[in-house]
Amino acid sequence: MSTVPTSIPARMRGLNRAEICDVNFTEYVEQWDGRAASPPAADAPILPGSALDAKGFRELFESQLVSRHLDLMARVLRVQNKVFYTIGSSGHEGNAMVARATRHTDPAFLHYRSGGFMAERFRKLPGMDPAMDSALSFAASKDDPASGGRHKVWGSKPLWVLPQTSTIASHLPKALGTAVAIETGKRLGHALPIPDDSITICSFGDASSNHATAQTAFNAAAWTAYQKLPAPVLFVCEDNGIGISVKTPNGWIAQNFSRRPDLDYFAADGLDLATGYADVQRAVEHCRTTRRPTFLHLRTTRIMGHAGTDFEIEWRSLEELCAVEATDPLLRSAAIALESGLMSKDEVLALYESTRRRCFAAAEEADRRPKLDTLAEVIAPLAPYSPDKVMTEAERADFGPRRLEVFGGEAKLPENQPPRHLAIQINQALHDTFAKYPEALLFGEDVAQKGGVYTVTKGLQKAFGPRRVFNTLLDETMILGMAQGFANVGMLPIPEIQYLAYFHNACDQIRGEAASLQFFSNNQYANPMVVRIAGLGYQRGFGGHFHNDNSITALRDIPGLVVGCPSRGDDAVTMLRTLTALARVDGRVSVFLEPIALYMTKDLHEPGDGGWLTTYPAPGEAMTLGEGRAYADDGASGSDGDELVVFTYGNGVPMSLRAARRIRETHGWPVKIVDLRWLVPLNDAYIVEQARHAKRILVVDEGRRSAGVGEGVITALAEGGLGSVPLQRVVGVDTYTPLAGAAFLVIPGEEDIVVAADRLAASPA
Repeated sequence: MSTVPTSIPARMRGLNRAEICDVNFTEYVEQWDGRAASPPAADAPILPGSALDAKGFRELFESQLVSRHLDLMARVLRVQNKVFYTIGSSGHEGNAMVARATRHTDPAFLHYRSGGFMAERFRKLPGMDPAMDSALSFAASKDDPASGGRHKVWGSKPLWVLPQTSTIASHLPKALGTAVAIETGKRLGHALPIPDDSITICSFGDASSNHATAQTAFNAAAWTAYQKLPAPVLFVCEDNGIGISVKTPNGWIAQNFSRRPDLDYFAADGLDLATGYADVQRAVEHCRTTRRPTFLHLRTTRIMGHAGTDFEIEWRSLEELCAVEATDPLLRSAAIALESGLMSKDEVLALYESTRRRCFAAAEEADRRPKLDTLAEVIAPLAPYSPDKVMTEAERADFGPRRLEVFGGEAKLPENQPPRHLAIQINQALHDTFAKYPEALLFGEDVAQKGGVYTVTKGLQKAFGPRRVFNTLLDETMILGMAQGFANVGMLPIPEIQYLAYFHNACDQIRGEAASLQFFSNNQYANPMVVRIAGLGYQRGFGGHFHNDNSITALRDIPGLVVGCPSRGDDAVTMLRTLTALARVDGRVSVFLEPIALYMTKDLHEPGDGGWLTTYPAPGEAMTLGEGRAYADDGASGSDGDELVVFTYGNGVPMSLRAARRIRETHGWPVKIVDLRWLVPLNDAYIVEQARHAKRILVVDEGRRSAGVGEGVITALAEGGLGSVPLQRVVGVDTYTPLAGAAFLVIPGEEDIVVAADRLAASPA
């Protein structure tokens, strides 16, 4: 039998790696001198003892060839500026077996070397063309059915492959979250968009398995299984032994994963379809029938380098490169086709060349298709917003009898109670939300029986049960991964991050994953959710950096995210109604930032005045996205005073109201305090309108000086033509927050606001 040479022959010198691999295949087939068996029947094993029949092998081989020629096409046409992506699947084509053994309704979260998987999954539905769809993505054409030309992603709405750009295992938590959501949905009687016995598939490389985000998912999967809770996720580790240029130690994946309790391990040879398919099938069926997290260790190799820019010859020896090429799974598939008698050498070569022509023809056609050429086209799916529909949904007060049951009768409804503080009003609003949306779920650390650190979720689990309100393991990355999973199957997740500082550990699950899905799927998929985060400063007797974190910069930087920050109870209620409606109508991701220090605040100016208690807004009242609230210095709404306009939010609102009394007494100015309420995106037009006639402006930002909300306010004012109005900023210091009373040295106080007003008084107005 012919073999691949262990050194590069003279005739191949000067060729690039892609060309060498291409020539290798042709020469291997041409020189094959083995003995062929009698052709097998379509339903007979492709080779004796194989679980794969001849028909199945032929189709898998075709899928492998489509994947390979897409890679070869990309390497050729990239230099002609016709395609824009060269991270290929060569050596990983055996993942087509996973696609064949699973269903097109099994949600898939894929590694970037999944060309074989995609080509095979395309068979699940008639009339779909993997070559053309993939070529459109390679070419960044706006006709690309996955992302609309925004990125090269493996994705398909009808095939349940959720588009993503994950390269460092950031997709593993949401894959596990989706598996958990399937089971939770069934227990709640939620109408799933996929069959009840679906599993989720999540593929990644051996190098990525070491990433902290991957370890989060593996640990959470085992934690779930340990408690006998179903979590049907199939983790597929495609082990090619290398990550870019860093080799994985021999045997590391098997050593690390084969003996993990509650993570069931299977291994399969992804380089040999005839022998590997049975093991792939076993792993899939085990996951589907046991509903347990399953780890499939799939042996692969990496042909042609990490990407087109990876010149391996600069850091790998010729002998090593030739040895890698000898493991090319397409050579083994060609051998199986020939040994089995299924195909002749001419037939193999004819199929190889016809697949090449098909992929190049698709690429040339894709190159002629239109590209994204306006900013409006690019950002169209980033942040869809239907204001009229959102407000209609927010104002919908359709609770059925559940609301009366939950609150215990008409007299006990929250709108019939006396004014309450922020924590109680958020709690009442959450009860209302759960009565309105049977698909709503709330989860996080300590949120169930305890009711949260600050009792904001108290009573929710008792009212709605442990399937809708539950504690998670202490892992913010997994909390947000689970939220994406629930969103994927049509539920309304309201995850809680216990403190703002804890969000930073898991930020990429929102920045890189949840908030990007609409953009990279051209609004075919969405992650509707409302993330509750307790945060900001001014806690007394309990603090330090992790409990008085005033850094919201990480939130401001996330495209498409909405951040609302109420300072008082009634605003919190109407804002929460709007955010849940925004999730339901437009599929948006939002953060509800709750100022901890204001949770229990009752008084505004003097002890016992009850000035910061509010009545509960009647069902049907909601807050328009971007709508602020203006106060006179006496606390009344709608001030017309323009001598001094103060822009602030959160804790800054009651502080500014108190400071305003002193400023009026000292300077005689009427003062208007503007509570921004919506921090991302800032409503620039509203900010400019509120300051249009201002003689002086103060920006009170309890965040940090660098990259805080105040910078956005000042930018809006300057760009709105108000840059010449005298302005002062009162803002936190660029430092971590210390413990105890020292914390109040680094965040703004009332005295700082008064002093800033004094400085303005010394400036010409």
